[in-house]
Amino acid sequence: MATAEIEVLDDEGPLRNVNEGRDSSNSLTKMLGILDLFVPDRPIWSTNDIIQALETSRSTGYRYIKALNSAGLLSAVGNGYYVLGPRIIELDLQIRGSDPLLQAGRGVLEQLVDLTGHSALLCMLYRNSVLCIREQLAPLSPDHLFSRGQRRSLFRGAISKVILAYLPNHRLRSIFKRNEEDVAAANLGKSWSEFREALAQIRKDGHAITYGEFNPGVVGIAAPVYNSENVILGSVGIALAREELSDVDVNRLVIAVKRAAREITTRTTNAIPGMDLLPRAVG
Repeated sequence: MATAEIEVLDDEGPLRNVNEGRDSSNSLTKMLGILDLFVPDRPIWSTNDIIQALETSRSTGYRYIKALNSAGLLSAVGNGYYVLGPRIIELDLQIRGSDPLLQAGRGVLEQLVDLTGHSALLCMLYRNSVLCIREQLAPLSPDHLFSRGQRRSLFRGAISKVILAYLPNHRLRSIFKRNEEDVAAANLGKSWSEFREALAQIRKDGHAITYGEFNPGVVGIAAPVYNSENVILGSVGIALAREELSDVDVNRLVIAVKRAAREITTRTTNAIPGMDLLPRAVG
């Protein structure tokens, strides 16, 4: 299979996303980077704190905030305090109804849950991480399952590792050099050769299985999703409690997950005739 031409960078939080790897002269990029500051642990920001995080002048900071507020991307909740704005909710609705990868998974995830009895996930490669774009929960779903809008590292969990395995070799070498400790902690090898062999085995198998890498006691099984040029876009997978393994046929689960991934791949490549859905992994 061909692999994606994608750079994966270390993720060190919202301030890194705002201040690093960007051309400081690109005011539009820097202005939109303000949105990266708003995270679950800190959903409200003051004008002063935003300006300090941007390391820009007060006049420029005020201009950026005013523009985002006017566009509905920020919303004032008090004297000089802001949250993410209502326009984002409108955009999410549009995405739910039009995104090709999300649309390709409709019906497939439901069928995967019916066939396996376990919760199903559809994820995409995004920037320096893996983003869940949809989950279909089974009646007895494990707690704290990966859900829409949440991002995870490329190094942990079946849904992530199966994407990582299909990135191009020269990108993987760069990733390894920058993240050797994380790679080792994820049991993907302590050297470049071990890392390469671990990912080669995932590609050979055509799927990944992990045990409790995010949630203790939860098993993940995932397979890759491609575009029409066999470039990795994301993955589909299921999650089940580890104690259920003794009561299930793991091979049957793997076959079901792979079949779902193939169906989503086929639907994605046919979603927009004459066009390829590109991996959203830059920016």
